[in-house]
Amino acid sequence: MTVPPINELTDRAREIFRLVVEGYLASGQPVGSKKLAGGSGLNLSPASIRSVLHELEQFGLLAAPHTSAGRMPTEAGLRLFVDGMMQVAEPTQEERAAIERRLSEPGPIEAALEATSAILSDLSACAGVVMVPRREPRLNQLSLVALSPGRALAVLVGEDGAIENRLVDIPADVRPGALDEAANYISAQLNGRTLAEAVQLMRSEIVSGKSALDAASRDLVERGLAVWSEDAMERPVLIVRGQANLLDESALSDIERVRSLLEDLENKQSVAELLESAREAEATRIFIGSENRLFALSGSSVIASPYRDRDGRVVGVVGVIGPTRLNYARVVPMVDFTAQSLGKLIG
Repeated sequence: MTVPPINELTDRAREIFRLVVEGYLASGQPVGSKKLAGGSGLNLSPASIRSVLHELEQFGLLAAPHTSAGRMPTEAGLRLFVDGMMQVAEPTQEERAAIERRLSEPGPIEAALEATSAILSDLSACAGVVMVPRREPRLNQLSLVALSPGRALAVLVGEDGAIENRLVDIPADVRPGALDEAANYISAQLNGRTLAEAVQLMRSEIVSGKSALDAASRDLVERGLAVWSEDAMERPVLIVRGQANLLDESALSDIERVRSLLEDLENKQSVAELLESAREAEATRIFIGSENRLFALSGSSVIASPYRDRDGRVVGVVGVIGPTRLNYARVVPMVDFTAQSLGKLIG
């Protein structure tokens, strides 16, 4: 059934729908007609309220768990509420101060990113996540060392002295000296450049015929560049803190959902891909339940916001992961404020 726009609901239906959603988000429990009649100021009988609840259920906005006489919002109902009815509450002065204080602690940027995920976890009672800016180190040297027929070790040295190794597939019959020629050529072109800059320069020279490499050495250069380029693009750089917050009392009653969620969080590559979809958003993005493939089985929500450097370029994403009954009105502006604060720090 197609969910109706919020303006197609009657005033009475909108108010009852709002009260059910807010009651459920506050308690995690279905909301019944007796509770609504008793303390909501509706001035309606339980029978009248039940009639409206049934109508909202027919619209696909509410559901009635078989173990309860009350109603709870469906994922479609939560989406309608978040997009059309929710009144966000700005972070309190205490929350703002806590976020800024944690981010202003002395130390390297990595420590600030760790602190960001931790403070979001603490304040939201969810798992805090931060996607770290991809590092673009300046490079000095690359060596290729034959290990066995068909395999070589590529050793990349950065200007800061950092060393990383990768295995490279090479032709089994590569001629003697070709590895050294390829490595010397790459090292000469690195010269303090980032990998992306060096790749662009070398491939341009090879295509234009300006390099003095023979076919075997050109092939080795391409193989070496390919393994490093793919690694840089695919490596998830993700900090997750506060998974224990997901093991609350209500979660323990649905241990399979929690197990599924924790398994999803272990797959950092998939989590990073989900957050990546929020990089181009103008504002905080909200994924509810099955709206995102990754957390469809665990029925979890993700609130994510990109953070930018002082030039306005998106450098990462910050957010929280928790149950669909998140306090969206409180957490959404909290994530947004954290993203802004982190952006000022990144510079």
